[in-house]
Amino acid sequence: MDTDKKTAAFLRRIAPEHGMAQLFDILPDISVFMKDRHGHFMFLNPRGCEYCGVRSVAEALGKTDRDFFPEDRAARYMADDSRVMADGIPVLNRVEPEPGHKGSPRLVVTSKMPLRDTRGQVIGVIGLSREVTGEAPASLGVGRVARAVHLFYARFSEKLSVAQAAKHVGVSVNQLERLFRRLIGESPQHCLLHIRIEQASRLLRESHASMADVAQTCGFYDQAHFSRTFSGTVGCSPLAYRRRHQTG
Repeated sequence: MDTDKKTAAFLRRIAPEHGMAQLFDILPDISVFMKDRHGHFMFLNPRGCEYCGVRSVAEALGKTDRDFFPEDRAARYMADDSRVMADGIPVLNRVEPEPGHKGSPRLVVTSKMPLRDTRGQVIGVIGLSREVTGEAPASLGVGRVARAVHLFYARFSEKLSVAQAAKHVGVSVNQLERLFRRLIGESPQHCLLHIRIEQASRLLRESHASMADVAQTCGFYDQAHFSRTFSGTVGCSPLAYRRRHQTG
């Protein structure tokens, strides 16, 4: 019997109550999740429940990212899952903002892999996220990206430039561009834009501020620029988004 067959035979002998889920439940700083092919949550460990804002996995079963996260972020998560399941190519150690409804300066490192059944068919996706901080090793670039994202969250309402962010974290503009594209998969400009859209979405859901005030608060040039950018990113106008989320 070769090594792979020995491993498979050993794993089949493990009783369900002593499987990996038991280990996932005691990981204090790692979120673990499983979803089916339609994006419905099938498993969450305690940290994953915290990110989704539920008390137990039972409250999340059968729901999707859209039930827990802002529309723009949920759409990105689900599109990412679909690519992993379609291509069978895992996402490994991607740095991205911490999941949650409100803006957070924290980052997580996320990995996702296709989840297969005993016949090898893809039936969903399994993933985990662990928090990183600005004190992460500079050689990995994670610490600098974390500090830049923290700066974006702190000053998203200002006319902040990528050159200012690069100077703040101690690298050149080109170096910061490369770090963001390698670790987050997008440019610093797009990361800042997504943060501004995220903050604008929150204001549209939770306040009655005018569109002009939302635009100014979130760092857009003017109301027209805000409306065009929001519509192109979220897929509907700011007014339509507010009506959808403030019904009643």
